[in-house]
Amino acid sequence: MAAINAWLGQISTPALELASLRPASADASFRRYFRIDASDGNSYIVMDAPQPAEDVRPFIEIAELLSQINLTVPQVLAQDTVQGFLLLSDLGTTTYFDAFNAQPERVHALYMDAIASLVQMQSHSQPEVLPEYDRAFFLRELMIFPEWYLGVHRGATLTEEQSTSLNKVFDALLANIMAQPQVYVHRDYHSRNLMVIEPGNPGILDFQGALYGPITYDLVSLLRDAYVYWDEDKVLDWAIRYWEQARRAGLPISPEFDSFYRDFEFMGLQRHLKILGIFARLAHRDGKQHYLKDIPLVMSYVRKTAQRYNILIPLLRLLDVIEDTAPVVGFTF
Repeated sequence: MAAINAWLGQISTPALELASLRPASADASFRRYFRIDASDGNSYIVMDAPQPAEDVRPFIEIAELLSQINLTVPQVLAQDTVQGFLLLSDLGTTTYFDAFNAQPERVHALYMDAIASLVQMQSHSQPEVLPEYDRAFFLRELMIFPEWYLGVHRGATLTEEQSTSLNKVFDALLANIMAQPQVYVHRDYHSRNLMVIEPGNPGILDFQGALYGPITYDLVSLLRDAYVYWDEDKVLDWAIRYWEQARRAGLPISPEFDSFYRDFEFMGLQRHLKILGIFARLAHRDGKQHYLKDIPLVMSYVRKTAQRYNILIPLLRLLDVIEDTAPVVGFTF
């Protein structure tokens, strides 16, 4: 805190009121955020991204990239890349997650704004601008699930047969994912990283991990949110609306919605398996126990998707054994 205050004291514009520095939020990483007032009547955000665990340079670069395509992101007003400090414009305090409870009548309109911004970002995608979201990266993410969720959280040791079965499911997911069209991927495009803001809704946060990868990834993050559940008919309606907008925008998306939705579901399963592992790791390694309460929703996504496709049924059977749960009967395709 002494280092943060010393750095802020060197900033002349805007004229910051150092005594007003207060916590704004924290996330699953090592980053912390503070809010500070200024004599111009505005508030600003201070990011503390401690090195070597964090690096602010990707945030700076991607903020500029997204700003150039007219998306609403924080402006970087001052920076110290060595200490990991940024002074940012403030996009307010109302996340989509907050608004869903406070203003339920706005939910559909908020999702339409988020989908429009997503299509806009994807429409400006170019290869070799962002790092590639490649198969090795996806596989490393998937392996967090057996290590942290099955091994640490559930205390399970897989047999050779179970490991082989799980790896076959991983191979099926990766084959689908790597065949999808490639675009810019935010990677955490969901209700806690989207801010309700006028004009230019939504304000977009937490984009520093953006990559070049599968076109369905961000839509899955948005519609099958790890923190918010929507009925399947709503998800289907919003997915169709995205698909229609994406086609009109000329994105390289499947001309058949059924094929697109299968890609959406396979992408979602990869993401949710990773999230189960990450939530377990955050709880058991980092002491962030509050993430455990979100595991049941994420597991429900996993089970519902796995039961719909024959090639994924072995995952469902493995979960039944590990969790001692009676098999769920469902439709398969």
